[in-house]
Amino acid sequence: MQTSTASAVSLNVKDVEASRNFFAQHIGFAEKMAADGFVAMARSDVGFHVIFLRQGLSSLQPETLKNAHVDGIILAFVVDDVDAEEARLRAEGVPITTPLQTEPWGERFFQITDPNGIIVQFVQWMTAPEA
Repeated sequence: MQTSTASAVSLNVKDVEASRNFFAQHIGFAEKMAADGFVAMARSDVGFHVIFLRQGLSSLQPETLKNAHVDGIILAFVVDDVDAEEARLRAEGVPITTPLQTEPWGERFFQITDPNGIIVQFVQWMTAPEA
């Protein structure tokens, strides 16, 4: 595979604007490109763009996904201070889907859910992950 210059995850949602606004307001993503039923969001410190596509969009390929809705997706972001992120989001009124917890292998995390059901997880490694 040749080196990639940009990567993205595309998510089918019912309400593109709701996810766009949520990711802009609470996660710091900025709109990079938009059209009817489509918006691409990015952050300079994240290695991929998040693209929201409106369900049923006529140009969506493959056709079998046209009416699919994002389900079972967790977007995870590693942060330096997961406790501070949780406090910030709670202060902004964002409901916490999964409260802060630390796994035996050293992963400390919590989760929030955007208006279209996309789970966003914030992770801090309390110990170095095993190779």
